[in-house]
This record gives sequence, structure tokens and C-alpha cells, in this order.
Amino acid sequence: MIIELSYIDLFIGIGLIVIAIGLSIYSRLQLEKDLFVGAVRTFVQLIAVGYVLNIVFSIEAWYAVIAVLLLMFGIAVHTILGRQRYRFKNMIPIITVSLMIGTGLTLFIVVYVIIQVEPWYSPQYVIPIMGMILGNSMNGVALAIDRLSSEIREKREIIETRLSLGATSREAVSDIISSAVRAAMIPTINSLMTVGIVSLPGMMTGQILSGTSPIIAVKYQILVMYMIAASVMISSVLLVQRGYKQYFTAHHQFKE
Repeated sequence: MIIELSYIDLFIGIGLIVIAIGLSIYSRLQLEKDLFVGAVRTFVQLIAVGYVLNIVFSIEAWYAVIAVLLLMFGIAVHTILGRQRYRFKNMIPIITVSLMIGTGLTLFIVVYVIIQVEPWYSPQYVIPIMGMILGNSMNGVALAIDRLSSEIREKREIIETRLSLGATSREAVSDIISSAVRAAMIPTINSLMTVGIVSLPGMMTGQILSGTSPIIAVKYQILVMYMIAASVMISSVLLVQRGYKQYFTAHHQFKE
């Protein structure tokens, strides 16, 4: 049996953020503004999402689910762009296509092959699972594209030397491509290594708190960890394989 939280309980919970803000002020970390804004945004965004999902769940229409997924994709792409120090041509379509293929393929396998949800647009499954897949893939893609862009710029002389010696653009940046994908995968691999020992993930904890059997919660969490790893890898690989080409001409020369 789940213990329902009231808004008064949430208000009391603000004390936890107040402690963090107080420590920031005391230690002169200058993080109090970010903590305050982040806490307010968390409250507003999650409450708003809760009411929206209530409506979507009650409607149970495919078009409402598709609308929510498209909104999630748009926000994810916008967030990734906002984290980039450097931008290149066609960055938006490359990010969008990479995310859609990586997350879409993973969602299809998990929801329609493994869980076999009926109907296919069941919001109870599709939206939360896509949220977990997309959120982690978004972070992975952001790390990959930042590492790719920064290293290509920092190692331009080395790359040009390789090109002058007859290497193709792909061969000249092969180590950078590998480095970008590894950077994207580090958080996911760390989670795979420590889940259940150092941390109990949110989905598993939520299911247990709601009264679900720990064994059932564990099975779902294993599936979640695997789907996140696959989605982040697919999205990141697609991104860097297409992204590095934006820096070179068809004749394997740096674009101005």
C-alpha cells in the first residue's frame, strides 16, 4: 500500500533544499540561485506534467500520446543544443534523426516485442519508458557531440597532418570518434556497474514504494538498464558517424 504525499508534505520537503542553499551560502559556493531556481522549476514542471499525464491517461488516445512524445523530442533537442559550445552545419537534423532512431528502435523492442503492450499506444507504458530512454539518450548525445566538436577543433593540426599523408577524413578522426562515443557511454556504464549495490534506481524504488514485489521491480529495472545502454549507444554512434562529416568536404579537406 502506497503512502500518498500531500502538498503540505512537499512543502515540508522544501526544508531539504533550504539546507542545501544554506550550506551554499555558508561555504560561499554561489550555488544558491541555481538551487532555488532548480527547485522551483522541478516543482512546477513535475506538477504540470502530472496533470497533463492524468489527462492523457484518461483520454487513452493515440494522438495524445504522439503529441506528448513529439513535445518530449523537441525539448530534448533544444536542451542538447543549449549545452553545446560549438555548432556545425545540419546539427539540428543530425541530432533529431540520431535520437529518433536510437530511442524509437529501443522503444519498439521493449514495448512491442518484450512487454507486448496492448493497445500499442498505451500511455501508461509508452510515455514513462520513452521518458527514461530519451532522457538518458539526450545526455549521452550531448556529451558525444560536445566531445566530437571540441576535439576536432583542438586537434585540427594533427588531423590536417594525417590528411596530408593520405588518410581519409574518417581515418584522420577515428580516435576522436571513439573518444566521443566513450564519453557518451561513461555515465551509463558506471550505472551498469553499480546498480543495486551503490544505488537503487528511481523506477525500482518507486515500484517498491507502491507495493510491487521487489523481484518484479528488479526484473523491470534490469530491462530498463539494458534499454538505456542500447539507446545511448545507438544514438551516440549515429550522431558521431554523421557529425564528423560536417567538418570535411567530399575531398577530405577541412571546411572553412
